[in-house]
Amino acid sequence: MQDLDHNEDRLRGTYDFPFEFHHIDQAHPRYVMSYHWHVEYEIIRILEGSLTVTLDEKSFIATAGDIIFVHSGILHSGIPDNCLYQCIVFDGNVFLKNNSVCAGYMQKIIHQEILIYHHFTPKHIEICNTINSLFDSLWKREPGYELTVIGQFYHFFGIIFSNHYYLESITRARRDYKRILQLKQVLDFIEHNYTGALTLKQLSASVSMSPKYFCRFFSEMTHQTPMDYLNRQRIERACYEISTTDDSITDIAYRNGFNDLSYFIRTFKNTKELHQENIRKAD
Repeated sequence: MQDLDHNEDRLRGTYDFPFEFHHIDQAHPRYVMSYHWHVEYEIIRILEGSLTVTLDEKSFIATAGDIIFVHSGILHSGIPDNCLYQCIVFDGNVFLKNNSVCAGYMQKIIHQEILIYHHFTPKHIEICNTINSLFDSLWKREPGYELTVIGQFYHFFGIIFSNHYYLESITRARRDYKRILQLKQVLDFIEHNYTGALTLKQLSASVSMSPKYFCRFFSEMTHQTPMDYLNRQRIERACYEISTTDDSITDIAYRNGFNDLSYFIRTFKNTKELHQENIRKAD
């Protein structure tokens, strides 16, 4: 059985400094943040425009200056609108080392005894100033930036506890939890099989649903059809390969589940809304 606690399983940063930074603009291969989850935590800051964020089944719009905190294991996605944003993905266990007093607070977060608020706006001045310093340090990487990053993280968590910016953890409703697990299961199935000729029947069978019920379920959970999501995943992978390899468009298209080049190019344009120059000519 697949491990549904995470579908992104890789080292973040380094063992001693497990912090991964991403600066994401419209040219980034993963400009649209597809549904995913991981055991690490994530903080997102919006620099320009807006990002429609979905955490599990709840959606909201974050705008310039906002900060989003994503807990471990939470299914999340983001649809940008002229958006420039940055992400930090980090392993919370790093804060359990060396200091037993601080570790006691961090265990409450890691063991989900508390849930940090997921959305902060510029009115949360102290939070935003701390997180902005944190992001700027990872972005510029000036000498000693690691000290600033660790220090600002502790400052952030201190603000959380001193201002009670969290909820006491509550058990998810059984039905909601089951739906989230089912969605994770089908997304994991797509992740491992998107290169093949997947059908709606196969997707629905992966979670033991009828195709009709599955379509309604998937649309309710993700606000898109199963096939639209599948094509978006394929295009994202293809976009990454276009920007990082010298392979032909034809090879990339076939390798990512498209068996018709013209359909691939049409889907690519519709999905990414990129200019024609971003598509290399097929060999």
